[in-house]
This record gives sequence, structure tokens and C-alpha cells, in this order.
Amino acid sequence: MPDFSKAPWSALVDVLRADVVPIILIIVVAFVMLRASRLFVHGVIKALMDREATEGTAQELSAVELKKRMDTLDELGAHVIRFFIIVIAGLMILRSFGLDIGPAVAGLGVVGVAVGFGAQHLVRDYLNGALILIENQFSKGDVIRIAGVAGTVEDFSLRRTTLRDLDGVVHTVPNGEILVASNLTRVWSRINQDVVVAYGTDIDRATEVVDEVGRKMAADPTWKRRILEAPRVDRVAALGEYGVTLKILGTVRAPDQWSAAGELRKRLLAAFKEHGIEIPRPQRVILSRDPSGIPVAGDEAIADPGDPGDGDLGGA
Repeated sequence: MPDFSKAPWSALVDVLRADVVPIILIIVVAFVMLRASRLFVHGVIKALMDREATEGTAQELSAVELKKRMDTLDELGAHVIRFFIIVIAGLMILRSFGLDIGPAVAGLGVVGVAVGFGAQHLVRDYLNGALILIENQFSKGDVIRIAGVAGTVEDFSLRRTTLRDLDGVVHTVPNGEILVASNLTRVWSRINQDVVVAYGTDIDRATEVVDEVGRKMAADPTWKRRILEAPRVDRVAALGEYGVTLKILGTVRAPDQWSAAGELRKRLLAAFKEHGIEIPRPQRVILSRDPSGIPVAGDEAIADPGDPGDGDLGGA
């Protein structure tokens, strides 16, 4: 057996002790930290997602969607931590070789500051995208309003959200620009309809007609699974220039809010015509001139079809 206290074994032992062992130790510690960091990130993300799934808005997500979101966030967190661990371990290995890492650290600091200023919007996009995923503010297929545009979410990533509006135009919005996200298709929505009836109308009778239309619509096999609460007159909302405004409220499944409101308007028009309830329209007097140039008022006023007025069945 060689005597490690004598040359050349003693020199080899000194080299191993001074150079090789510290490098191996750094590599082992870095490897352990990489594995531990991945488990740590996964634990944090799982705790956040489990809390949202039981208490927050993410409870409506399927298990597949939750798993997909967790994998995305796990990958982001693991990549960030892995980058810092590898950089620190590399600098420590260089230092163990006796190299001066001061200039390298200073250079990395300058580069980090420059990248930080140049990529601050990119970093904000990714961080905001992670929060959107965790809090389940919206997902693919939802109709939302963000950053001044509205449409259906066609694609979503940690950096940007892609919407397609009603005209078919595709909007790409960086997640960092999303300050307020309005989700129009989350679980349930309101039918919020204002209807104006002419002065002199029996309000109790008009209310009963509207409520009956709502009850029949809710009992219709086509609509009964979509309507959660039958539309009805909630109150007299206003006494306007042209008539009395009735506020109609109901509750429907969120994706059906637009089609349900349209069907309600169609049924109200038919019911009002059947029961002789008038929807007022603004009137305009037409003046004509005779050959002598003297203005002469028309014999009767006619409705102005170009003025929408308050008598239309429009949403509130």
C-alpha cells in the first residue's frame, strides 16, 4: 500500500485536498440544491393551486387543466432557480482554481442591471402571467375584457394573451399590460334589460306580462337548462321623457347571456303587441313650404326611424 505521507503521493493528496475535493463538493451541493429547489417550487405551486381549487375561482377547473397549469409554473420557477444555482456554483469553482472572480462578478452585475432595465417589461409579463394562472382569472374559451379590448381567449401563455373579437380581429396583449381583467363568462351572468312603455300604460299589467314572458321562457325545454332565474320586472327604473322605464333582471349561464337576452327581447315584442302595450318612439314634426315660400306645418307628426330614442329594447 503506498505511503501517502511521502512523495509523490503526498503532492497528489495535497492537490486533491486543495483543488479536486472542493470542486466535487461544490458540484454535489449544487446538484442537491437543484433537486431540492424543484421539490420546493413544486410544493409552493401545489399549495397555491390547491387553495385556489378549494376556495378560489380555480375550483371550476378540471384536474387536467390544473395539472397543466402546475407544470407550466413548475417549469418557470425551476428554470429561474436553476439559473442562479448554476451561475453561483460556476463562480465558486473558478475561485477554487485561484482565479479572481471579482471582475466576473462585477461584469455580471453590470449585465444584470442592463438586462433588468431592458427586460423589465418581459419580466413583468411573465410574473403577471404566473399570477393569472394561479388565481385563474381567465382561461382559454372565456370571453374577457382586458387592456381596452374584448373577445374570446384563443391562446394564453405566461407572456401574452391572444383574443379574437366579434369582428374576427385577433388581439395580442402582453400580460404585463393587464391591470384589470373582466371575465364575462364566469359561471353565471345577468340579463339586465331596460324596457320603456308609454305613459298611460297600466304598469301592473305590463309587469305581469313581462313576468309571464320570463316564466314561459324559463319553462321552455330549449332554455330551462340555461336560465337559472326567470327574468322579471325588478322595479320601475325611471320616468323618462318618452315613457316609464321598467328594469328587468334575470340570471342565466354565463355563456348564454347574449342569446338569452336576444330571445327575451323577441318574446317581449310579441307579447307587447298581443296585449296592446305601446313602446314609445320619439316624434318629429315635418315642415313643408308652399310655392309662396311660407312654412306650413305638416298635418301629422311621424316617427323618426333614424333616432334610436329610449323606446328601443336595449340593454342597460
